[in-house]
Amino acid sequence: MRQKVWYFDILRCLAAVAVVVIHVLGPYRDQLGIIPNSEWITATTFNSFSRWAVPIFIMITGALMLSDRREFDAKYYVKRRLGKVLLPFVVWSIFYAGLSGFTLAGFDGTVALDTLVALPVHETYYHLGFFYYFIPLYFIIPLFQIFVRKYEQSTVIGMTCLWLTLTTLFLFKIDGPWSQELVLYSGYLLMGYCLFQYRWPPLKWLFPLGIAALLLTDYMVVSKSLVLDEYTVGRWMSYKTLNTVIIAAMIFAVCQRYGENLGNFWQSKFTFISKYSLGVYLLHPIFLWPVRAFDLYFAHPIIMIPFWTIICGGLALVSSWWLAKSPKTAWLVP
Repeated sequence: MRQKVWYFDILRCLAAVAVVVIHVLGPYRDQLGIIPNSEWITATTFNSFSRWAVPIFIMITGALMLSDRREFDAKYYVKRRLGKVLLPFVVWSIFYAGLSGFTLAGFDGTVALDTLVALPVHETYYHLGFFYYFIPLYFIIPLFQIFVRKYEQSTVIGMTCLWLTLTTLFLFKIDGPWSQELVLYSGYLLMGYCLFQYRWPPLKWLFPLGIAALLLTDYMVVSKSLVLDEYTVGRWMSYKTLNTVIIAAMIFAVCQRYGENLGNFWQSKFTFISKYSLGVYLLHPIFLWPVRAFDLYFAHPIIMIPFWTIICGGLALVSSWWLAKSPKTAWLVP
């Protein structure tokens, strides 16, 4: 039996909340010049400070699956690992294709059908884009498992450093074969493994670098957008750039360092939410749809973003828990 790693529960909870935050604030992004600058900057800062969420999910996957020393069983891997994610993704994609056809004017079947037909190459709803770069990683994981077993720590860290170099090139728009999504996202698997197994990079490096990366990301996006008078991010908000990598690694390392010191009360709460974190990810847009459709942002973003995050995230959590109670529906929220 694998020993329970408490801080993974904390990371999953924080990442799930941050994802909901990103989607709650979505409508604010293109309102520069429409709403007061102070409100737009507030929403953009929430966005800048939340971009680490998706990488955290990939890093946890890398930490756990690359650390698995069991002999590789292709049948088990496809059914219990890949299939556990792939089947719910397909079902929820079909559901959200239908939801995409609903507007305040009614239901447009043509939009829903066109969205569904594009499923093989494009997400049917905004939050499902994650799976288009996450699922292919399952074909990389067995190769990385062989790599980390065969080579010493220094080699694994060296490969991770090479990947960090590629994310730096991508940030500054120096493109090449390394700009492929599979290359840039797969490195998060190694980063998660290095942090989990080697505690590398150490927190004493990551904390100051992570704080600097957070502030720099926000500054670059806000300042450039204000100068151009339109929402402009360059690649600073990308999940595939060095600044986001450093921030995500810092969050991981902080939870790793301090998460195990939580008392039983908080551990039980984080464990419960963590169990349904993927369900929260999958379900929260259902409850966010009327908020965005009816523009229910009736106060300053510093109030609205936490408010709707709690409401939509909480409803998604309860719904995920309810679906998980029955074997007939539990597979929908793995």
